[in-house]
Amino acid sequence: MADYHVQYDGDRDLWTVKRAGASRVSRTFATKAEATKQAKVFADRSGGGEVNIHNKGGNKIRDKRTIGKKDPRDIKG
Repeated sequence: MADYHVQYDGDRDLWTVKRAGASRVSRTFATKAEATKQAKVFADRSGGGEVNIHNKGGNKIRDKRTIGKKDPRDIKG
């Protein structure tokens, strides 16, 4: 499981996705929506985690999305 942060990079005028604790950015995007969507994909691929979406100033986390671990059982109901 891994947590990801969506943050605005004012120097490059781009939104970034970065894994928590990583030294480098995973990917950059033109819009916050694209970055958030990709961060959810990254979290899902790692088995679940938190996606922390920061405000444009970068100081505060504006929203959190929890991506759950997939249930290994394939049972309906």
